[in-house]
Parts: sequence; structure tokens; C-alpha cells
Amino acid sequence: MRITQKFEQLKAEGRKAFIPYITAGDPDLAMTESLLLALARAGADVIELGVPFSDPMADGPVIQRASERALKNTVGVAEILPLVERFRQVSDVPIVLFTYFNPLMQFARENAGQRLKAAGIDGVLITDLIPEEAESFIAEMRTAGVDTIFLVAPTSTDERIELIARQTRGFVYVVARTGVTGVRESMSLAVSELVGRVRQHTSLPVAVGFGISTPEQVREVWGYADGAVVGSRLVQEIENNLDSPQLIERVAQLARELNGR
Repeated sequence: MRITQKFEQLKAEGRKAFIPYITAGDPDLAMTESLLLALARAGADVIELGVPFSDPMADGPVIQRASERALKNTVGVAEILPLVERFRQVSDVPIVLFTYFNPLMQFARENAGQRLKAAGIDGVLITDLIPEEAESFIAEMRTAGVDTIFLVAPTSTDERIELIARQTRGFVYVVARTGVTGVRESMSLAVSELVGRVRQHTSLPVAVGFGISTPEQVREVWGYADGAVVGSRLVQEIENNLDSPQLIERVAQLARELNGR
């Protein structure tokens, strides 16, 4: 409900969502907890929290390196949830767990939805789980009250977009390009057209991600979508400041520059 309520609030205020992504455990869990709080204070409307994975097929080199750093700290879903519980004591910013299927199944083959919800997770996006094979997973998450978010790609047919729209709750995530995540220099008119196609099949909010890296790109996406997701650029800022005592403030400052708040 927190995700839906947030988008409803933003719509009433005439604003669009800024959705930052960070990898949990990069560079360590304590820093991740501080980064969550800093991003919330810097204007994040929803936060995507990535679960590190050893074979991140959809992630570019920046997020792959973040996963490698986090895995050295043995970070998985079980280690992430207590962090989210503490965050929930001080913030109601919605959190989407961004993961692959394997880490979630290693965490819990039963009652995963209830455990995520109890910790304060609002939605889950599993990059390698396709809606055609997700019926039981979706049912479990809906019973627990956790939104299931699926990706629409530039290659998605109208038939598949309709299927994804039926299975999605919270918001639809539109991938701005084929391939992996990463910083890019410009967005594409095709992304706007893809968002328009998605809107023909659902009244859910639509967020765009993969490659958004500048304030100008965030505002461009806000012109035709309900939210902009920024991942690799923020993770790169973390990597650039691994040895700096100013890491948290520099990431927060970048977030403020990106969302203009």
C-alpha cells in the first residue's frame, strides 16, 4: 500500500517520483543503512534496494562490482531484512527489493512474502522471473500484501505488456533500453513511445529505469512517465568514494542534484 499511496500523493501534488537504487551491503550493511536514511532525506520517493548476486545477468559492470563488494561481506536477504526493519522505525519511504530469484529462494522457500512484509518491504522485483511462470509467487506476495513489479522491455509485444500489466502491482517498470544497466548519455524517443504503449494496458504508474544518470534525463523521463529510477550513477558515486568519510553526504548531494529538491 505504501507504494500506491506514494504515487497517489505525488499525483495530487503534481509531482513525479524519484526512485534511487543502491546495492545492499555495498560497501557494508552499516553504510547501507545510513545511505537509506540519507536518500530518504534527500527526496527519494521510493527506494530500490538491490540484493547482491554472484551472476547478475541484467546488471552492468558498476552494479556487478557493487555486488562483488557486498558478497565479500556475506550479504543476503536474511541480512538485509533487519536493516529494513530499523529503517522502518524512522521512515515510511517505500522500499522495493530488487533481486534475482535464487537469493530469495535461498532465504525462504515458504512464507517469503510474509517475512518480507513483516520487515517492511513494500514490493519485490525479480529480474529473472517472468510473469508466465510466476503465478504461485504472485499469489503468495499478494496474500502477504507485497507488490509484484515486472519489467517491460523495448522488445515487449503488446500481448506481453498486457500480461505484465495484469500481474504487476505498485508500478510498472519500463526498461529504457535492451541490455544491461549502466550510465548513458541520452534517452530515446522510443522510450516515451513505449511508456505510451504501456498506458494503453494499465492505469498503474509507470517508472522508467536503466541508464538514467543526469538531472536532465530525470526531468525528461518525468515529462512522460510517473517516475525515474537512477541506479548505476548512484552506485558509481559510492564506488568513487569508498575511502572517503564524505561518502554518505556525496551520495545524498548527488541524489538532491538528480531530483532537484
